[in-house]
Amino acid sequence: MWEIVKSGGWLMIPIIACSALALAIIIERFWALRKKQVIPKHLVAQVWHWEKNNQLDEDRVTEMRNQSPLGRVLAAGIVNRKYDREVMRESIEETGRHVIHELERFLNSLGTIAAITPLLGLLGTVIGMIQVFTDLTTHGAGDVSSLAGGIAQALITTAGGLLVAIPSLMFYRYFRGRIDELVVIMEQEAIKLIEVMHGQRSTEDEEGNRP
Repeated sequence: MWEIVKSGGWLMIPIIACSALALAIIIERFWALRKKQVIPKHLVAQVWHWEKNNQLDEDRVTEMRNQSPLGRVLAAGIVNRKYDREVMRESIEETGRHVIHELERFLNSLGTIAAITPLLGLLGTVIGMIQVFTDLTTHGAGDVSSLAGGIAQALITTAGGLLVAIPSLMFYRYFRGRIDELVVIMEQEAIKLIEVMHGQRSTEDEEGNRP
């Protein structure tokens, strides 16, 4: 294996570095984008239970904010639950933009790796072919061994670049789709929270207005 990499020339160094970085990003994003980590089950129901029993204090809100991305989004709305619906919605949307940015962390780097590694392989192909034609000019077509190095470099760097780019692009698309799915679920949970909080307030107001 080392001999194959060595035959690819110095351009195999950035290609291998890109493969290591891509692998690290893929592992980290798989861990960070676990559904149970991002969107804990029954969180809105738990919030409603605390609110109904007057247990939704600042400590619970802080704990919820620190536990998950969905908790951060809901906490932003809970802090403004005494205001009208639009204020609560705007605070949730503002926090949601920051949460989405964090969910997309490192994805631009992964997309960049998927884009540049084929170009690195193509550059290796060009350099290898230049070496082949240089050897042809110097030694002629009769010395096959002198041409083998340039041809090997052209093929190996191209293959190396594609071997890194293809899975990087696949996982980039996969994580994009996963984030979109998580964002939709978080939006649904945030809407539930708004409806629960303001629905309960409307009920309390009606009870308070009764003679």
